[in-house]
Amino acid sequence: GADLSVPYAEGDGKLRVEQAAIDRLESDCDEANGPLPELKSFVLPGGTEAAARLHVARAVARRAELAALEADVNPLARVYLNRLSDVLFIFARAANAHAEQDEPLWRPGGG
Repeated sequence: GADLSVPYAEGDGKLRVEQAAIDRLESDCDEANGPLPELKSFVLPGGTEAAARLHVARAVARRAELAALEADVNPLARVYLNRLSDVLFIFARAANAHAEQDEPLWRPGGG
C-alpha cells in the first residue's frame, strides 16, 4: 500500500516492494500449484465460498495492477501485483481442491 500511495523516486528511503517479496509469492505459487491437476480449460470464478472470495480478491489485485501501469510507482510493485493475482488464483483452485469441489470450467458454447 505504501508503495502505491507515495510517488516513486529511486533511493528515496520510503517503504518499497523489494525482489524478496516477489520471490516469496513465486515460491507460494509453486508450492500451492504443485499438487493441483494440470489446467486443461479456463477456470471460471466460483466453487466454494472461500474460492469465490479468493477470485474476487484476484480481480481487485488485477485492477490495482492495471492502475499501477498508468501511475508513477515502483516497477517492482507492478510485478508484485501480477504475482499476487497469480497466487490468489492458485489459492482459489487449492480451496476448491481441498473441499473436493469441482472447479467451474469454461466450456465453448456454454455446454
